Amino acid sequence: MVVISAVEQWFSLKSLPQDTSEEKHSQLTFSSLGSIQVCDLTVDGRLISLHYADLKQDMTEEGISQALEGCFKSCTDGISTFLLLIQGGYYTKRERRMIEILQAHFGAEALKYLVVLSLEDGNVADTLDDSLLDLINMCDGRYCRIPSSAAGDKLQALLEMVDYMLSENGVTGYTENMLAEASKRNTEDSAMNFLRQKVQEAAEKQQAFEELVRLHEERRAKEMEELKAKHAEERKKEAAEKKQYETKREGLEEAVISHRAMLHLQMSAADDDDTNKISLILLGLSGSGKSSALNLILERAGNQYSINESGHGPPQSTLSCERKEVFAAGRKLILVDTPELWDEDGVEDLELVKDCLALSLPGPHVYLLVLQMGRFTQGECEMLGYLLKSFGRDFAEHAVVLFVRFDGNQHRPQKINDYVAGAHAALQGLIQKCGSRYYELNVTTSQNALSYPQVKDLLSGINKLVASHGGRAHTVKRFSVQELQERKKVIEEGKDGALEVNSLLRDA
Repeated sequence: MVVISAVEQWFSLKSLPQDTSEEKHSQLTFSSLGSIQVCDLTVDGRLISLHYADLKQDMTEEGISQALEGCFKSCTDGISTFLLLIQGGYYTKRERRMIEILQAHFGAEALKYLVVLSLEDGNVADTLDDSLLDLINMCDGRYCRIPSSAAGDKLQALLEMVDYMLSENGVTGYTENMLAEASKRNTEDSAMNFLRQKVQEAAEKQQAFEELVRLHEERRAKEMEELKAKHAEERKKEAAEKKQYETKREGLEEAVISHRAMLHLQMSAADDDDTNKISLILLGLSGSGKSSALNLILERAGNQYSINESGHGPPQSTLSCERKEVFAAGRKLILVDTPELWDEDGVEDLELVKDCLALSLPGPHVYLLVLQMGRFTQGECEMLGYLLKSFGRDFAEHAVVLFVRFDGNQHRPQKINDYVAGAHAALQGLIQKCGSRYYELNVTTSQNALSYPQVKDLLSGINKLVASHGGRAHTVKRFSVQELQERKKVIEEGKDGALEVNSLLRDA
């Protein structure tokens, strides 16, 4: 018999009391067969050989299977059966594992040839465990108890139980053919289990893939919903911004229309009220920057900003007198640009003098004597004398000196006060005769922002000068007001005619 047992139960079997009577109905003899321990049990002349391999607790399933198979193959001289040793009716987890390995390796047929033997010495279970009862049922009730006090009688019962088992299941016991069949089934079962495992793994992978696809689709659907919501929100925001822009634009258009209407009313009122007008004549040599200064004053006084600053570049020659108007600070500001009013010999052009005075009506209130900063020529030194002859001896009382600064004059612009302090004595004398009234104006593209406060200061100085004369315009006695008004009318009619001719030429 192949003994299935822990080492403790094997030692309990070896410790059973020997029969000391003269008849010696039972006898236990122990020996070894290599690594296999053998117990020869003799009962009434019959011999049962018990083969045991040490099944250590830390052995693997394969190790236990090989040990049991080694015991089985060592039983070559007799009928092979199996004997499970337990202690005191207790069926432990370790012993259940051994039976599971027995069934797995030797097949279910092994239970037909299994006897459960309980060695009882001391502690005995009151009731049998359910798992032990199940095993006993599978073994057709082959459960034998051997207390140490009556070992001889119970060993006889064990032999009778073995005989009955063989008569019921076959006298040959468990054979090599059965083991081969079990091994074959195990191989087939292993292959099937392997195949099932692979199928299960494939199914799990398929399920995982489908789950991944599902999650991906859900995430994609969620992202699409979020994207749609985002686009809808953006469209809603754009619509709101567009509506706000349209509302603002309409408001601005209304404000512009209202402002234009107000300006028109103010300009109309100013046209009727000469006391609400200030007229300036810009005078100077050719190239001094009169036109550039005039254009910049128009822009800044009217709170305009020109994107194209080319009009403030190097001075261009002016060929005739021109009148420009702008409404600033509740008053109409009239600026008259002039060419050079005298030739190289100092002879004045009387028609130009009359034109600039006519265009400045109801002025002039102030004369702007324009000088290019960094340049003071002999002609400019003599200029004041020519102007006194043309506009009267009190000309300087209504004059303001305006220094114009262009790009390229200096890398580091000199302060106007320092410039005047270090200027030629003739220039200083000119400024003094004009009441020391001087201002500067940057018409440079690099320092364009400076022109805002400069124009403001210039207009403030002009207003003070006009106020000092009681708001009255300067009178040039050599021309009557009626003569100048007629001259202005002729100039305006000629200008309108020229515009009409140009329009006809364009239409043609």
